[in-house]
Amino acid sequence: MNPITLSQFAEWTGGTLIQGVPAALAAPVCTDSRALKAGDVFLALKGENFDGHDFVKDAREKAAAALIVSALNRETESFEGGIVHVRDTLRALRNLAHHYRRSLAGLFAVGITGSNGKTSTKDFVAAVLARRAPVNATRGNLNNHIGLPLTILGTEAGHRFGVWEMGMSHSGEIEVLAEIAAPDAAVVTNIGTAHIEHMGSRAAIAEEKGMLAESVPAGGFVVLNANDPETPAIAGRCRGRVVTAGIEAGEVRGENLAVEGAGMAFDLVVAATGERVRASIPVPGRHMVGNALLAAAVGLEQGLSPAEVAEALSEARLTGGRLQFRESGGLTFLDDSYNANPDSMRAALATLAATPSAGRKAAVLGRMAELGEHEETEHRELGRAVAETGLDLLVAVGETAPLVVEGAGAGLETRAFEDREAAVDFLKSWARSGDLLLVKGSRSAGMEKVIEPFLD
Repeated sequence: MNPITLSQFAEWTGGTLIQGVPAALAAPVCTDSRALKAGDVFLALKGENFDGHDFVKDAREKAAAALIVSALNRETESFEGGIVHVRDTLRALRNLAHHYRRSLAGLFAVGITGSNGKTSTKDFVAAVLARRAPVNATRGNLNNHIGLPLTILGTEAGHRFGVWEMGMSHSGEIEVLAEIAAPDAAVVTNIGTAHIEHMGSRAAIAEEKGMLAESVPAGGFVVLNANDPETPAIAGRCRGRVVTAGIEAGEVRGENLAVEGAGMAFDLVVAATGERVRASIPVPGRHMVGNALLAAAVGLEQGLSPAEVAEALSEARLTGGRLQFRESGGLTFLDDSYNANPDSMRAALATLAATPSAGRKAAVLGRMAELGEHEETEHRELGRAVAETGLDLLVAVGETAPLVVEGAGAGLETRAFEDREAAVDFLKSWARSGDLLLVKGSRSAGMEKVIEPFLD
C-alpha cells in the first residue's frame, strides 16, 4: 500500500481522527494482529465469532502506527499512535479500498468471477500480464467482502495491473465488490450451480455474476466463455467490448487439445488474424485449457503476441489444491481438494478419465456444500457420473456418501465412509504402486487431509 496521511484514513473510511498528527503518513493496513508489523495500521474487524478490538493491546505492543476502531476501551486509551474512530470497521475497510482504488490512476484492473475456475483463471491472467508489468493479484482465493478490499489495499506504486478475483454466495455481493474495485476489464469464467442453495437457480447466478460484466465502462472489455450457454445473455448487458474465448469456439480459441505429461497442450488460435501457436499449461484438464484461453484473451487485448501469451501460460503456477499431481510411495494423487460443486466434479472426473495411469484409477469424493434442496439429487447424479467414467473404485466420504454410492450402482467397487480417517485406513490397504487417485470435495469437507497421511 502506498502511504497515506492519517487525515486521508479518516476521510476515506468515513471516520474521525480523534488522535494523531493529521499529516502523518502510514501504511499498510493489517487486520490480523498476528501478522502486524511495526508501523502498520491495525483495522479491528468484528465478526460473529471474533472481535479485533480484543487485540488492540497486541497492536500497541507491536508498535502499530495507527488504529481504525469502532469501539474505544482501556487499550485504545493507552495507545499513543493515531486513532481513527468509525461506526463500522467492515464498512470502513470497504470505503477505504474504494477510495484507495481511485487513487491508483495508472492501474489497469481486471475483475474475475464465475461459478468455477476463478482462482485458476486469476493465476493464468496474472502470469500473462506479468510479461508486461508488475501485477497485484489476489492471493489464494481471498475474493470476498474482506479479501478483495485487502487485496486492493495491497497495491503499490510499482504495480501496473490488478488481477482481482470476486466470489459470492448471496445476491448483491458481486455488485458491491465491483463497485469497490472499479474494474477496467472483466472475465466471467462460466455459470454453474455453485451456491445454488442461496441463489435458487442458474438464471439467478447468471444475473449476479453478470453484474461484474455490467460494471466495466464503455472503454473497457469483457472476456466471456464461448462454450457457456449463458454468455449471450451476459454479453447483452455489457457496455464494454465483448471478447469470447473457448475450446473450438470464440474469437480466441483452443484447438487440437492433447494430454502432455502432467499438463495439456493445445493450439492457441486468434480467429480474426488466423494466427496459431502451440501452447501448453502445467496442469491437466480440458476445463483448465478453457481457463487458460480466457487469460489468453486478456493478454491479447493488452497487446501481447500469441507467442508471448503461450510462453506465459506454460510457466504459470497455480494455487494449491487444484488438479495438482502429488506422488508418494508409487501412488499418484490428483489433488483437486480445494473446493467442489457439481460442475467442477464432472470436470475433474473427465480429467481423471483422460489421464494415463500405469495402475488402477479411483475417485475419493467428499460432500458438495451449499446445494440446498438439490443436495440429494446432485450427490446421486455424482455417483452416476463416476460410474460412467469407468473407474476401478469410488470412495465417498461424509454424510452424503451413501447417496453417491447409491447413485453409482453396482457396476464398480464402492465404499462409503462417515469420516476421512476411515477412508484413509481403507485406502492404505487398497492402493498399490501405479494407482491414480482423484481427491476432491468442498472446502468444508477438508479432503486434503485424505492425502496428507500418504505424504508423511
